[in-house]
Amino acid sequence: MAERSISRFDDPAAYEAGFGDAGVILTITGPGAFEAELLRLKLEHLVIVRLREWLPRVACISLAADRVYLSFPVGRTSLECDGFAFQSDRIAFHGAGQQVHQLSSGKCQWGLISLPLDQLASSGAVLTARPILPPRSTRLLHPCGADLSRFLSLFRHACHLARPAGKLIERPEVARALEQEMLHAVIHCLAGDGMEDSSRTRSNHTALMTRFETALHKSVDRKVTLPDLCDEIGVAERTLRMCCREFLGVSPMRYLLLRRLNSARAALRRADPSTASVASIAREHQFIELGRFAATYRAAFGEAPLTTLQRKA
Repeated sequence: MAERSISRFDDPAAYEAGFGDAGVILTITGPGAFEAELLRLKLEHLVIVRLREWLPRVACISLAADRVYLSFPVGRTSLECDGFAFQSDRIAFHGAGQQVHQLSSGKCQWGLISLPLDQLASSGAVLTARPILPPRSTRLLHPCGADLSRFLSLFRHACHLARPAGKLIERPEVARALEQEMLHAVIHCLAGDGMEDSSRTRSNHTALMTRFETALHKSVDRKVTLPDLCDEIGVAERTLRMCCREFLGVSPMRYLLLRRLNSARAALRRADPSTASVASIAREHQFIELGRFAATYRAAFGEAPLTTLQRKA
């Protein structure tokens, strides 16, 4: 039986948790009140998700090790994925267990579809008589017009059926038919001749960014310099700067600062204003000069840290 849900969020941490088997670290990069919506439809094999967000951000997405994923913009949306500029006629193909960096510059809407590795293999063999292998790093697909149109039409139909008021998707035969059609559309997009090449250089950059994220995870709550990060990763500063510009749109230290600011904001939202203080939370996140922290925080989020602390999450 199909499972469906639609959830709305005003807290980035709750939204991150809503992704289920995909781990997400969201780094908000612009001011404003956070809003997001996540629609999910789980069929026997496919999981279909539509996401709407209202603030610019960087998302570091760690994908499950037993599934492959397709991500794509919905409508006129400004998105980048692992250095690729997303256009409305492109689909990103992600392998199992990969880590993906996705950027938005403002309000965006995008889709995410996943299926098990064995389902990809069996469906590919039946429909194309040849194996479809998951990529080592993100590959950008450019399906032909008919295949892309069919894929997006079925995605919209799936989202329509998943709405709370919809009853048709509760019928097993409807869910099975939708999944079969969606699987066919996915395989045809993957098997199309428009698949763009993934160079060894890009694969190396993807691996470097995974090591960078691992190093950042250890460094968010301690003082660290760019040479420290480069020594831990085993890469030249120039190379790390180039990869961060490509994948994140900012320098390594700017990204670390944004991660710390987002972490401090989450702590301020969770804290009890009757017992916690802005100064103590700032110090916990390596912001020693309170005045500078308050100014940087306001520039990033459009409000003072005390305002965040005093607002109920």
